[in-house]
Amino acid sequence: MPLTSIRAIDYMTKNPVTVTPSNSLFEAIDIMLTAKVSGATVINERREVVGVISEIDCLQAILKGTYHGEIGGSVADYMTEEVDIIGTDMDILAVAEKLIKEKRRRMPVVQNGKFIGQYSIRSILNAVKEFNLK
Repeated sequence: MPLTSIRAIDYMTKNPVTVTPSNSLFEAIDIMLTAKVSGATVINERREVVGVISEIDCLQAILKGTYHGEIGGSVADYMTEEVDIIGTDMDILAVAEKLIKEKRRRMPVVQNGKFIGQYSIRSILNAVKEFNLK
């Protein structure tokens, strides 16, 4: 059985770390540090992906705020709004190729316009590890 026969959706992280645009910058930092992740998908009340925020985004916000004398704000102020998303119909290698091509550690998975999980480099590596054990 080739790796291309593995459905990526079977290895999607179903409940990844998320934040909302209205979360404060410091809430987002706390959520990411507590979960030990380097970024989070930003979703609105309709479970639509509206952005992503990373540790780098947060650090840039803190530095910028320090220079201007105001540290803080909301996730909406600092998130990246252009988000690469993935559908549910890809095989594991196609997802791996997309992550590499787009230079992303994780990508939100959307079905019918709603956020349902994420693919990450770690989830792909777990799939390969499991496949190798069979």
